Amino acid sequence: MTPFEHVMPDSVAGALAGMQDRPPGEHASFLAGGTNLVDLMKSGIAQPGRVVDLRHVALQAIEPTADGGLSLGALATNADTAAHPLVRSRYPLVAAALLAGASPQIRNMATNGGNLLQRTRCSYFYDTQVPCNKRAPGSGCPARRGLAKSLAILGTSEYCIATHPSDFCVALAALDATVHVESPRGSRTIPLTAFHRLPGDQPERDTELSTGELITHITLPPGPFSQHSSYLKLRERASYAFALVSVAAALAVGPDGHVRAARIAIGGVAPRPWRVPEAEELLVGRPATPASFALAAQRMLQGASPSGAKGTDNAFKIPMAERAVVRALEVALSGELGHLTRQQPRQEAP
Repeated sequence: MTPFEHVMPDSVAGALAGMQDRPPGEHASFLAGGTNLVDLMKSGIAQPGRVVDLRHVALQAIEPTADGGLSLGALATNADTAAHPLVRSRYPLVAAALLAGASPQIRNMATNGGNLLQRTRCSYFYDTQVPCNKRAPGSGCPARRGLAKSLAILGTSEYCIATHPSDFCVALAALDATVHVESPRGSRTIPLTAFHRLPGDQPERDTELSTGELITHITLPPGPFSQHSSYLKLRERASYAFALVSVAAALAVGPDGHVRAARIAIGGVAPRPWRVPEAEELLVGRPATPASFALAAQRMLQGASPSGAKGTDNAFKIPMAERAVVRALEVALSGELGHLTRQQPRQEAP
């Protein structure tokens, strides 16, 4: 076992100090639910010299904002967030995405802030015996000509084709969420759509966070999408599986049946939730029909390029994603997920 120091502050200020007050060259990590970091430490991928445990920091609140939106505490669990009455009534898309992720036991531990920071599930990243530019910059990306079935078709570079694994973030991207962070330098906000980085020539950098910054909460703006939204997740098995393709879709439709506003984000296809505002704008003013939805879907997948060895490539994701966008918009239009009427009780981990 690689030894590390474990500290447990009881305030944001203490957490930030814990990241700063350490020997030169020592890496430190925040620990929230631990559902990803602990796995990375066990695999030898993450080897922090200090772990700053956040369990006693008061960042669990879920509450309305002054502008009519909603604030989600970074340390609120995914389970508690999905079950919260304000999330279910105002942002059912968020609840649906959270309930599509992981397992009940993991959702009881995983936190909102940690969900944003989870690392790719690319098998090459987790196999420390093979090269990976995200894990060891400059070593190469064997996934490009290897087993790429689950990997990205959009936003890739020659250095990396890994996908971001979150369901939650796909819904947040569709709804224009904002990430709020604190550091010794002060506070700042980052739009969720700009929070995760494309790999470029620095695939080891997943987000726009700077060293020592702490996510405190996520805000959702008020919007007209509570009645017409859907989250569609296509995966190899019904539960506890990451998306091959997922779609968060939301519509505002006028009495004449024409689209007044639309939001679409795709997961499982890129290094970050994939949002194309031009595709959403194509729908505005058009009738809410499968033909209109197909135009938006084609624009969403414009520029998609498959990778991988013959027989294990991910070319199938392009038509799959186009059809998934159309289907998700159809479900959103139907209003089937407009209200999550049954309260899901919090399930205790064994």
